[in-house]
Amino acid sequence: MPTATFRFYAELNDFLPPGLRQRAFRHRFNGDATVKDRVESLGVPHPEVELILANGQPVGFDYLVQDGDRIAVYPRFHSLDIPSWSRASPEPPSPPRFVLDAHLGKLASYLRMLGFDVLYRNDYDDEELARIASQERRILLTRDRGLLKRREVIHGYCLRSLRSREQLLEVLRRFDLGGAIAPFHRCLRCNGLLEPVAKEAILAQLEPKTRRYYHEFFRCQQCGQIYWKGSHFQRMQAFIQEMNGQLT
Repeated sequence: MPTATFRFYAELNDFLPPGLRQRAFRHRFNGDATVKDRVESLGVPHPEVELILANGQPVGFDYLVQDGDRIAVYPRFHSLDIPSWSRASPEPPSPPRFVLDAHLGKLASYLRMLGFDVLYRNDYDDEELARIASQERRILLTRDRGLLKRREVIHGYCLRSLRSREQLLEVLRRFDLGGAIAPFHRCLRCNGLLEPVAKEAILAQLEPKTRRYYHEFFRCQQCGQIYWKGSHFQRMQAFIQEMNGQLT
């Protein structure tokens, strides 16, 4: 039976059984096998992979693994610029655009608060998530490895943490988004863009104390939700400062 030697680097080891992590190991396979199929059979979703070397040379996911090959598999690099011709997968969309799995509602709100374009509904099924990610060139965020392994998913990330704040830091670090944060211009409810609105135009929608104490307002262009800089605004600012502090 053909055998190749595999070595996974950095956080890709999170997906491997403990006995295969941080070392080279021999892997047997049947017949013609693409490196994508071999990588995913070992547990690593293909959107997590940035670079694959076969015997020291960069290859794409369609490379057919040969008996005796030495395969090195790397995640996204943050301090090294990888030429486009050598990448296993294309560059993620810029500016980044996301679609989130059904259990990530809090993360969706956090990312929208920071100004990122995030599609989220708690009733998207796996087929719909994969379709949106593919057709709209969005980065799929999920904790479901099987979902990321779908062929049509090009860009994605498997969240390691169960905690929303830690998940946010994971995403910001994974896609190097610290410099792209532009808070308070997306609706937390629907992802629409916010625009300034005259107080006189929305008086009927405001509570008495809000009308009395606040004078600067913003309205979602999509769903009409009204925002103002109340006590919640200070809490959100403190949260954003905390996140920025943890990125440096």
